[in-house]
Amino acid sequence: MRFSNKVAVVTGAASGIGAATAKRFASEGAAVACLDVKDDGLAKIVEEIKGAGGRAIAVTCDVSKKADVDAAFAKTIAEFGGVHFVINNAGITKDRTARKLTEDAWDAVLDVNLKGTFLVCQAAINAMAGKHPGRIVNTASVAVRGNPGQPNYSASKAGVIGLTRTLSLELAKDHINVNCVAPGATDTAMFAAVPQEIKDAIVNTIPLKRMATPGDIAGVHAFLCSDDAAYMTGQVLFVDGGVTLGV
Repeated sequence: MRFSNKVAVVTGAASGIGAATAKRFASEGAAVACLDVKDDGLAKIVEEIKGAGGRAIAVTCDVSKKADVDAAFAKTIAEFGGVHFVINNAGITKDRTARKLTEDAWDAVLDVNLKGTFLVCQAAINAMAGKHPGRIVNTASVAVRGNPGQPNYSASKAGVIGLTRTLSLELAKDHINVNCVAPGATDTAMFAAVPQEIKDAIVNTIPLKRMATPGDIAGVHAFLCSDDAAYMTGQVLFVDGGVTLGV
């Protein structure tokens, strides 16, 4: 298996893309630290991984808090001996138009999506640099093109792209590749409450005529951490069924 003897940290691992990614890496041999604020969801994912013969631990972590992040990495290293891959997947939305958006809603989304990504990257650098090559994969969104009702979310994800590109330049000398995945509409719990007519309208804008599955995104995460992507850094891969082509 291509990730044997490797250790992956996956944030937002209790559900959706994060859960699919944690299971994908475990299925390919990696030991996985599953991070999330949702204790019960984490326990279920770790149980599924172990039931399939994989190795995983659950770590309760609020990525917007540096103490939580540092403790999560310390626990991972103590359990598995190091960190090779980090998938920054944790994210939230609090949608409102700019006219109605509150300061609290702005801060909450930027704290998790952008500050949280930075804090996890910072901990990853400390865990990887000078020890062995590493891979960091961050999460942006097609919303970086602009999306009415999501000024906070769009801004946070655009910030993640800028952070990714800067870190890729800073960390190249340390043999740490930093890339970014920008998913389009994905069939996760976040979309569960969306009325069917709105889902249908979204799908109608996608050239492939379907939303992504969490597994579609997890596969790209695995690719970016594999040897096949060894010469890629600072890149943003839009995994969106073709929607950003403007057709």
